[in-house]
Amino acid sequence: MAAVMDYFRSCWGARSRSGRRGKKGSDAAGRQDGLLWYKDAGQAATGEFSMAVVQANNLLEDQSQVESGSLSMADPGPQGTFVGVYDGHGGPETSRFINDNMFHHLRRFATEHKCMSADVIRKAFQATEDGFLSVVSKEWSVKPQIAAVGSCCLVGVICSGTLYIANAGDSRAVLGRLVKATGQVVAMQLSAEHNACYEEVRQELQSSHPHDPQIVVLKHNVWRVKGLIQISRSIGDVYLKRPEYNRTPLHSKFRLRETFKKPILSSEPAIAVHQIQPSDQFVIFASDGLWEHLSNQEAVDLVQTNPRNGIARKLVKAAMQEAAKKREMRYSDLKKIERGVRRHFHDDITVVVVFLDASAVSRAGWSKSPSVSVRGGGVSVPANSLAPFSAPTMVSSTY
Repeated sequence: MAAVMDYFRSCWGARSRSGRRGKKGSDAAGRQDGLLWYKDAGQAATGEFSMAVVQANNLLEDQSQVESGSLSMADPGPQGTFVGVYDGHGGPETSRFINDNMFHHLRRFATEHKCMSADVIRKAFQATEDGFLSVVSKEWSVKPQIAAVGSCCLVGVICSGTLYIANAGDSRAVLGRLVKATGQVVAMQLSAEHNACYEEVRQELQSSHPHDPQIVVLKHNVWRVKGLIQISRSIGDVYLKRPEYNRTPLHSKFRLRETFKKPILSSEPAIAVHQIQPSDQFVIFASDGLWEHLSNQEAVDLVQTNPRNGIARKLVKAAMQEAAKKREMRYSDLKKIERGVRRHFHDDITVVVVFLDASAVSRAGWSKSPSVSVRGGGVSVPANSLAPFSAPTMVSSTY
């Protein structure tokens, strides 16, 4: 039990350090306005960035970070910018764990390999997955529902003129690229998504589980893996990866009738490697809470036609305005709705916009640059978050 409480206290401490200090004063650690946390402007090794997070769930399940400077522990080591967007479901534990561990693993493997690569990122995902599995193993006897907590994981790394995008789940990275002939900035989606609403994801699941006709089920007009979850890849969700955790005392709503030998979900990220061009203007990293309400091009148009300062906050506001419009209510009234209840109107929304300044991108490689470390989501966590885990209500878009 002591180990469980230590883990939660570490989560609480990290959240407090990253959020509360930003309520007043400078924008150094971000600011908070009700359920909205934002950092309007920051300077990374590869260009400016802007971050914003709005909470809808009772406990904030989205986590995010921007790390800039050395991407390894070597001296000299590769310099660049790391972006992480972690959209949790079933609880905040997995997304917080990723926020605490993914970047450290990436730096460790980059040091070992003496470079940045897709293989380094893939190993960082696996090490993070293995680490959370260890947490589940230790806590299973006192907190079995942690086996049903997971997180989508979107990572971007900008280093030596190369942009790496790694994704497991349904968060999304969208590039804004200038078309010189027309002057238009067009949207290019860089991340592959793993949501059963897409036919290719259903086909992939059916192909890897040919003897399971129920691997994907249409339930309440939504395609779900085993009738439980929309995504096919994630960190965590151990109950659909290890059969020993899909049994009593796990809550009955998560237990499958039959056992399984092969993991149903995967933590393997889809990785895209993109050589940055002079026409590449910026990248929008966001959880699916944004993309439920804005198309790729709508988001890119907003970034292109508005000042950089505060642009992530403007994207969050635009998504909330669309959510309010869909429910035939005013945006001002939506803002008054408390967390928890707010989840019935929109999801937690996390947005990070990174501008690709050509001169900064070309400089960022092995030369020294100032270090930056910012965690998004400064909405304070109530003390009772240390209470025993209760089964989540099924309102999350990922479930």
